[in-house]
Amino acid sequence: MSMKSIPFWTMIVPLAALSALMVTPLFGSPLLTLIPGALLIATVIASVHHAEVIAHRTGEPYGTIILAVAVTVIEVSLILSLMLVGGPGSEVLARDTVFAAVMIILTGIIGLCLLIGGYRHREQRFVLQGANAALITLTAITALTLILPNYTTTVPGPAYSRTQLVFVAIVSLVLYGTFLAVQTVRHRDYFLSDDAAETHAASPGNTKVVLSLFFLLVGLTAVVLLAKKLSPTIESGVENLGAPKSLVGVIVATVILLPEGLAAVKAARKNHLQTSLNLALGSALASIGLTIPAVAFASIAAGLDVTLGLDGKSMILLVLSLFTVTLSLGTGRTTILQGTVLLVLFAVYLFTTIFP
Repeated sequence: MSMKSIPFWTMIVPLAALSALMVTPLFGSPLLTLIPGALLIATVIASVHHAEVIAHRTGEPYGTIILAVAVTVIEVSLILSLMLVGGPGSEVLARDTVFAAVMIILTGIIGLCLLIGGYRHREQRFVLQGANAALITLTAITALTLILPNYTTTVPGPAYSRTQLVFVAIVSLVLYGTFLAVQTVRHRDYFLSDDAAETHAASPGNTKVVLSLFFLLVGLTAVVLLAKKLSPTIESGVENLGAPKSLVGVIVATVILLPEGLAAVKAARKNHLQTSLNLALGSALASIGLTIPAVAFASIAAGLDVTLGLDGKSMILLVLSLFTVTLSLGTGRTTILQGTVLLVLFAVYLFTTIFP
């Protein structure tokens, strides 16, 4: 398979995005910022293309795992780099980013997939056991990492002591590792659709897959670095609007999750809801199951403070979202109703973030 089989623009755009990072004036004024902003969106679309090539070759659920883990590894690197720099609010950065990612995935991405899929195909089906396995694991990890710190008493405030932080980090890795073992080995059939519509054509060759993997990593790196570079401009814009600083984390998390979100929505439009759920729920699990342990161990090694406990409003929204998603996916069939309800919750989350 030659390079000509890969759209030329999907290789050029990620490289151009990385090159734009070296041009400082691009980030100096709102007008010039439109250039890296446009490159960022184009790079996201290119990354989705390369992820689909890899997923086509590896098959489900490995293809969706590759994208989820790749994005999460880069997300962890971004969080850790910002935490090491320090500054006001750095101790809650991991919490805010992870919470935003989970809420965007559970209510925004899944809601949009169910709405678009239900509108185009009336009713969509998926393997119930796979969704249940993901939601059970996600519920346990989110409760242990984002809610329980509010009620422990070893140290004051919504934070764990170092011993507690290490224990919860290990527990999170055990839960996520067990889920991966179930997803890829012991019960792989739970995450595979028996729908003939998901039968793919000829698999891409080795050269195309290697090139797509390379440009996927380049693209994801460019997305995160551009998001980091653009965050001061976004932050100043949010400040000018009088919105809370936490909205910056929501915007950056949205940009980082765009590759997975677009891939999931595209699969839902093709009536491949199983692939959409594998992407969305797998991304949520990777985001919290890998990010929290990485941040925990790094913060202990660097002597940094980490606050994980959510405030009351955020806890209510998180529990409500998990409960609603569990009910929405509780029958193995979905319609536009479930999608609408989840998107309404997403709108409530955004509204209460801007107007707390």
